[in-house]
Amino acid sequence: MPSLLIQGGRVLSPEDSLDGELDVLVEDGVIREISPQLAATADETLDARGQVVAPGFIDIHVHLREPGGEISETIETGLQAAVAGGFTAVCPMPNTKPIIDRPDLVRAQIARARQLGLARVFPIAAVSMGSQGESLVDMAALVAAGAVAFSDDGRPVKTAGLLRRALEQAKSLAVPIIDHCEDPSLSVGGTVNEGPFAKRLNLRGIPNSSEDVCVARDLIVAEAAGAHLHIAHLSTARAVEMVRVGKRRGIRVTCEVTPHHFTLTDEAVLEHGTHAKMNPPLRSREDVEAVLGGTADGTVDALATDHAPHAPELKAKSMPEAPFGVIGLETALGLALTQLVHPGRISLAHLIVLLSTNPARIINQPLGRLVVGAAADVTIFDPSLEWTYNAAQGRSKSRNSPFDGWKLKGAVTATVVGGRIVHRKE
Repeated sequence: MPSLLIQGGRVLSPEDSLDGELDVLVEDGVIREISPQLAATADETLDARGQVVAPGFIDIHVHLREPGGEISETIETGLQAAVAGGFTAVCPMPNTKPIIDRPDLVRAQIARARQLGLARVFPIAAVSMGSQGESLVDMAALVAAGAVAFSDDGRPVKTAGLLRRALEQAKSLAVPIIDHCEDPSLSVGGTVNEGPFAKRLNLRGIPNSSEDVCVARDLIVAEAAGAHLHIAHLSTARAVEMVRVGKRRGIRVTCEVTPHHFTLTDEAVLEHGTHAKMNPPLRSREDVEAVLGGTADGTVDALATDHAPHAPELKAKSMPEAPFGVIGLETALGLALTQLVHPGRISLAHLIVLLSTNPARIINQPLGRLVVGAAADVTIFDPSLEWTYNAAQGRSKSRNSPFDGWKLKGAVTATVVGGRIVHRKE
């Protein structure tokens, strides 16, 4: 494998207390040396002056659609979008067709990613067979095949009893249960957030209580089981506060928020229509402020995109009929810098913790660091580079983004996976 020298960048790795202008030498896919003005030579050199050199970003919540949804995305197009967004690893959710509930399906995802040589793939397997909420999958076999977590994403774990059993088994395997917190009896038939904009559009709303009731259930069960619960895409003020209190109680809970939930309110549905339809829905200004507050004070552990591609013909349906979800891999960094770092809500180091350090911890992988001997997964970005997002020019197979045409400040310039440059900004 060719050697690589990354020169003159601001190397920022919070886990390793690194923050300074340094060179990084990579050989055989591993970091060999980090030091000022290295005299070493390499087969390839990356000039990173004026840019940040960070541990590779990890997105713990994406939908790659393959198998079964290739009309909207494939593993290849999804991973192309990932590396363009600076993600060196992603965790695809299991709600494909078929559901990822068998070891052979996990192995197939990993094998396809290795064949492509883009971002790493760490599959998340279903909690229950077919995600039907009736019987648990063979967790031990799925972990042995490469699954790093379990989720019935797209729907919550069906019952508290099933969640308890899943958490107990996951604890013995040292993996988290990731739950999509929603009470279907409260959200059924809902399209957008319950509130004035749902009324204006004459649409059935999804109330905050749908998320809040499920978060409360999950925290109580996780405390009883003493196991690691990870809550996906928090969106309500009360849910953020419950997680904050849960952490104070010593519950083993982590959580994530998405760029669309800390950037947009439910008013966006008036302008963007189905491109602003996701689950959980965009919420009120009060909820957005709570999500921002939880992100700033450490209640939130990770930023995740919930990248959910849908073919144009699917999103062209009416609001009640169109599927939930927006793409997000290529806009995540730009939105986080523009909405969080540049306004002073969080520091640049905190952003890297949210995009790299903590995601690696959540899925128990030896990543998220820049240290000698570590895998050379590196994200290089210019935090001041201004650019305009054009969804039609994106790498994803789908275009369903409410951020099309947005001006952002901060962009990925290169992505390195295992010592190989897999993306470089033109």
